[in-house]
Amino acid sequence: MTIVNFDSIAGQLPAAWKSTVVAQIGNARVKVLRMDEMAYEEESHDYNEGLFVVSGLMKLEVLGKMICVEAGQMYLAEAGTPHAVLAGSHGTLVIIDV
Repeated sequence: MTIVNFDSIAGQLPAAWKSTVVAQIGNARVKVLRMDEMAYEEESHDYNEGLFVVSGLMKLEVLGKMICVEAGQMYLAEAGTPHAVLAGSHGTLVIIDV
């Protein structure tokens, strides 16, 4: 068994908003990144994406609506749903691609 410290890994990444894969579980990829207060442009995927905030706060815009995801919470961006990260988001984010 391996222990993964998401905050530590995110803190060592060379740049914010650049994720690294830390595990693959079945077909799901588990990635981590550091958010740095800057916005991240709208995107959508052909797969579901779990956005789990380990520490800090993520502000999302989904279909014209702002959603705040706090530490310990996860937002499920369903396949095909456009979502953008708004300025002011900070901390460590774990992304689970399914």
